Amino acid sequence: MMETVDLLKKVRQIEIKTRGLSSNIFAGQYHSAFKGRGMAFAEVREYQYGDDIRDIDWNVTARFNRPYVKVFEEERELTVMLLVDVSGSLEFGTVKQMKKDMVTEIAATLAFSAIQNNDKIGVIFFSDRIEKFIPPKKGRKHILYIIRELIEFQPQSRTTNLKVGLEYLTRVMKRRCTAFMLSDFIDRNDFSNALTIANRKHDLVAMQIYDRRAEELPSVGLMKVRDAETGHEQWIDTSSKAVRKAHHTWWVNQQQRLSEWFAKSSVDSVSVRTDQDYVKALMALFAKRN
Repeated sequence: MMETVDLLKKVRQIEIKTRGLSSNIFAGQYHSAFKGRGMAFAEVREYQYGDDIRDIDWNVTARFNRPYVKVFEEERELTVMLLVDVSGSLEFGTVKQMKKDMVTEIAATLAFSAIQNNDKIGVIFFSDRIEKFIPPKKGRKHILYIIRELIEFQPQSRTTNLKVGLEYLTRVMKRRCTAFMLSDFIDRNDFSNALTIANRKHDLVAMQIYDRRAEELPSVGLMKVRDAETGHEQWIDTSSKAVRKAHHTWWVNQQQRLSEWFAKSSVDSVSVRTDQDYVKALMALFAKRN
């Protein structure tokens, strides 16, 4: 556990960095990428060149003998949920930062983008169980509480079950929301069905945070590796080309499987490595949705 002074300092650092990002870079992008899905009827006006003919109000048009269109206003207010994987494998990082640190920064950036847009934001922390649920609310105080939890939260379990997090989202959120799932997506269980169901009810976005060593091993001779979730330890010979190739093949196969699941369930996804710039990854995600 961090000392209170250190914790507040860290919260402040993250706030300054991520609030700056969300106001300078993401404000407009986020707004257009995650518009409120509901449209409220506002008024009718005369048809203008370029209007969508699907919006023509045929009753009014017939009455006045010239075309009129319905004008809609967006019901802007969204609820945003962050589904944050807090299992053991997130406490890993070999280059700039741990996966968990990057998850915290991305989550904070999304949270500030949400409140600048006057959206509510909540969090579901999960491992192989629901560790904590923070109901959606607005305001800076609420965001700072979320950031503090992201930094400090100690899960009870170290193993992963993404299906549990997805099923809880589907069950607990009654109205449609935009949900960001932040995880390394290393899970032996099949969660493809839960993805499809969650995305049917909500607008789900998958954000994969991974370390470059998941992709390929360095050639550094004998190396003791430990599974962060099960605690299982073993020695591997990284100087062996076959060992490095097998590891890389495992990674490629896993990514392939994930891509297929995301495509099948129509979930937008983005992958970002801990030594890369997550701003670019978020911009790419927003661009894909616009």
